[in-house]
Amino acid sequence: MARKRDSYTAAFKAQVALAALKGDRTVNELAGQYGVHPTLVHDWKKQLLAGAEALFAGPAGPPARAAKEAEATQAELFEQIGRLKMELEWLKKKAAAFG
Repeated sequence: MARKRDSYTAAFKAQVALAALKGDRTVNELAGQYGVHPTLVHDWKKQLLAGAEALFAGPAGPPARAAKEAEATQAELFEQIGRLKMELEWLKKKAAAFG
């Protein structure tokens, strides 16, 4: 019967990658300590090095982008609320005129 693939959390991957980046131990020692294959340690270290640049990308990084999207969504919703309030007032006036 086939064995189910292991899945690791992002925190665990980061911990292993940081340990590999320190260079205190060999990849094989780290793999044995954490119970993963040495290839995974190499891959996670490469991903950490590749993604480290995005952390220091400045205001255009992921947190700033999410904030801009949230502001745009909020502005759009406020516009829609304003339009709906105007329509409601107009309908109230029309209903009072016929009433």
